[in-house]
Amino acid sequence: MSWIREADESEPSGAVAAAFAKDQESRGYVANLTRLLANRPAVLDAWIGLNGAIKASMSPRRYELATLAAALRLRSTYCALAHGAVLADHHVGVDAVREVAEGHDTFQLSPIDRAVMDLADKVAAGAADMTEPDLTELRDLGLDDGEILDVILAASARCFFSSVLEATGTQADAAFADLDPAMRDALTVGRPIATPDPVGRHLAG
Repeated sequence: MSWIREADESEPSGAVAAAFAKDQESRGYVANLTRLLANRPAVLDAWIGLNGAIKASMSPRRYELATLAAALRLRSTYCALAHGAVLADHHVGVDAVREVAEGHDTFQLSPIDRAVMDLADKVAAGAADMTEPDLTELRDLGLDDGEILDVILAASARCFFSSVLEATGTQADAAFADLDPAMRDALTVGRPIATPDPVGRHLAG
């Protein structure tokens, strides 16, 4: 599931065991990203805090759109599946997510939605190549500078997190294999999904 050893639940502070228990309660299993980042519990906590702060100033829909666009550009299967699934379940539906992942337009997205994804894509593709006119479309659609900054923050945060997952070979949880097959395949843009072992652990395929 990763090229880095799994965090040790017996770590004396109890932080790793607590992180694993939190995942078991919320997901029903321990996510591969938690098994990785629990090696550095302070970093895991800081990431959760940073991500929460970014999400707090955005609508959930806009956050997921920006995050998915960045994940697709970064070819992060893990992040694309995780955030594509949220978008499908709560905001735009399975078909729209599949269409977006395949590079097609979809009537489910508004002009603002499309512009948000375009800007997030540019951030993930190479922020050093951006110029101020890259912000013009969202400004023309009525977003203020704070709202535009939110999109940039969401995409930039995804660059950090996806890079950590990819650089450690951390594969998407086996549970994602249960998603709608067409959407799942469209969102598998990099590493394959992990495969479970007979006792329910999520192992690298």
